[in-house]
Amino acid sequence: MTYRIFAVLAIIAVIVASLLLSRQQSTTPAATTVQTSAWDEGYSAQQARLVETGANGLPLYTLNAATIRQLPDEDQVQLTQVQMSFRDSDGNPWTATADRGQLEQRSQQVQLAGNVHVAGLLGAKPAQITADALAVDIRTDIVSTNVPVQMLWGGQQLSSTGLKANLKVDRVHLESAVHGTFSK
Repeated sequence: MTYRIFAVLAIIAVIVASLLLSRQQSTTPAATTVQTSAWDEGYSAQQARLVETGANGLPLYTLNAATIRQLPDEDQVQLTQVQMSFRDSDGNPWTATADRGQLEQRSQQVQLAGNVHVAGLLGAKPAQITADALAVDIRTDIVSTNVPVQMLWGGQQLSSTGLKANLKVDRVHLESAVHGTFSK
């Protein structure tokens, strides 16, 4: 008799447990709110090339970088291990390399920083510019810096603090603390 009471209690326990479990499963899950960010994350790429073309469809400049990351809320593109190529208004090719860079999208300026080297022809003579930071303005063909800079131009070594090179008119203005060595 004890066996039958135990069996009836076990069946009742199974029925009650089934009802409780089915009631928990039939309740609707809590609503999940997905928050959307007002910040546009832009794009990023590795081992990438960015080419800006002019109205004629020809490249104004090409940027190769280990990483390219757009910051749309700041209107900037950040670059690492930068290699840049562009042509001055006479069509002479120029190259620039730097550890990092920043492209100001509206102003068409490329800010280069860290181990910056720029090379090209200036007044039909080879020119090399080295600095820790330098800006290249694509619209005006002006390369400038306000930090110490070294320039090798036509075999002559020049150094100063600050430089403004107008590639359109082949003119270089050394700002201050100018030193140069000229030899025959």
